Amino acid sequence: MLTRIDHIGIACFDLDRTVEFYRATYGFEVFHTEVNEEQGVREAMLKINGTSDGGASYLQLLEPTREDSAVGKWLAKNGEGVHHIAFGTADVDGDARAIGDKGVRVLYDEPRRGSMGSRITFLHPKDCHGVLTELVTSAPRPEAEH
Repeated sequence: MLTRIDHIGIACFDLDRTVEFYRATYGFEVFHTEVNEEQGVREAMLKINGTSDGGASYLQLLEPTREDSAVGKWLAKNGEGVHHIAFGTADVDGDARAIGDKGVRVLYDEPRRGSMGSRITFLHPKDCHGVLTELVTSAPRPEAEH
C-alpha cells in the first residue's frame, strides 16, 4: 500500500545553483547528497517534512552526470522541471507486482538501489497519464547526513 509522497524529482542543469535557489527562496536545506553512477545523476535531497510512517517527504534535485542518462535525455528534450513523482511503500516488490497486475508497465524486473539506500522501481508514464511514477521503499534513515 502506498503511504505517502516520498519525493518529487526535479531535473536541473546545475545542481549547486538549483540547491541555492531552494535554500534562499524557501529555506529548504540539503538533507543528503550522492552520485548514483548506475542512473547517471548527481542529486540532492531536500527534506520538507517527516511523516507518521517514519518516512519523510523530499524534493530530489537531479543533475545528469552524462548526457545519455535518462535524466540527461529528459533535460535535453524538456528542459528543467518536474521529472517524476515518487510514492513511499513498505513493500516495493509487492506493490510493483500488484500495480503491474492491473496492466501498468513496471520498468524494472527487480527493484534497484535508489537514493539513501532505498529500493526503487518506476512505472511507465504512458500508463500513468503522462507521469513518470516511482515506487520507493526507504532504508532506515539517520536523522541527518550530508
